[in-house]
Amino acid sequence: MIIGLKETHGLAVKTELDDYYEQEINHGRLYPNLDNLVENCLLEKGELDERANVYTITPRDVREIEARRDWENQYLETVGLQPPLQE
Repeated sequence: MIIGLKETHGLAVKTELDDYYEQEINHGRLYPNLDNLVENCLLEKGELDERANVYTITPRDVREIEARRDWENQYLETVGLQPPLQE
């Protein structure tokens, strides 16, 4: 969800998730989940200012996304669908 966002602070991530799921994401769930991704080396967390953190993807995150895309494409091909073109 971080990839493609112009701003990657917690509130921007929350807004994107709210829009995607068409419901409000609870702050109490969002930030522990972001911290969990940081602990698992899928995101890096930095300080934007005194009140906000900024999140960036890691090389491991990119590998995980690519692996997921390959897995999905494998199943699209088995049902005769063409996977989307990769950039």
